[in-house]
Amino acid sequence: MMRALLTCLMLTMIPTSHADQTRRFYGYAFDLKTDRYLYTEVHEQVWKDGRWVRGTIDYHAPDGRLRGTKTLDFSADPHVPLYEYALPDQGYAEGITAIDDSEIRLTKTSDGKQRFETVDRREQMTGDSGFHNFLLDHFKELMDRQTVAFTFIAAGNLDSYKFRARRIQDTQFEGAMAVQFKVEANSLLRLVAPDLTVVYDPQSRRLLEYRGPSNVIDPETGKVYEARIAYYSQPPQPGPATLPPLE
Repeated sequence: MMRALLTCLMLTMIPTSHADQTRRFYGYAFDLKTDRYLYTEVHEQVWKDGRWVRGTIDYHAPDGRLRGTKTLDFSADPHVPLYEYALPDQGYAEGITAIDDSEIRLTKTSDGKQRFETVDRREQMTGDSGFHNFLLDHFKELMDRQTVAFTFIAAGNLDSYKFRARRIQDTQFEGAMAVQFKVEANSLLRLVAPDLTVVYDPQSRRLLEYRGPSNVIDPETGKVYEARIAYYSQPPQPGPATLPPLE
C-alpha cells in the first residue's frame, strides 16, 4: 500500500507558465539505510494549459538497463490517472484501467495471475501519480500547517485507504530552504504502516526528495526497496554508471 503511494510522488519540474510543453528529467534512487545507488527514473510529462495531462516514467538499473515502465493519462480525473505500470523482470504489473462517475477499476498481475477489483469513487480521492497534483491543489493548506485528509487508491493492493498529510519541520535541499510534508495512514493502520516524507521547494512547489517505500522490487529479496529518491539539479556522485538519454 505505501509503495503504491510512492509511485504517485515520482513527479517534479512544475512548469511556471501556462504554455503547453513537455518536461523531461531524472530521479535518483538510493537505499534509505546504506545510500547505495539503486536505480534511475526517467520522467516525461506533457503539460497543457498549466495542467499535467499525460506522461511516462521509465526505471533503469545503475548500468542503464531498463527494468520497468509506467504510462499515465489524466484525461478522466486530474487526481486519479489511468495508468499502466510494469516490471517485466519481476512478472509484475498494476494499473487503473477505467474511471466513471461511481467506480474506479483496478488491475494487478503477480505470480502469473491477473486480478481485477473496483473501488467506489468519492471526494478527496487520489491515486498513483495524481497524488502530486492533489498536494499541489492543497499546497496552501499544507503550508499553513493544516492537516489534509484524503483517500488513496492503491492498485497494487486492489483497494483504497485513508491517509493524511501535514507539514513538519523545514529543511534544506541543495543549499536552499525546503519544506517537508509527512504522509501517514489516517486510521489505526498507521500503527503498522510506515510513514513517508516528501520535500518540496516552497516557491516553485517542485518535488525535491522522497523518503519511504519504493515502487520498484529488489530482485534479490522480492520486496520493494526502502528508498531515498532525490531530484537533483545535477547527477549525484557517486551515482549511476550510465544515465539513459532524456528522449
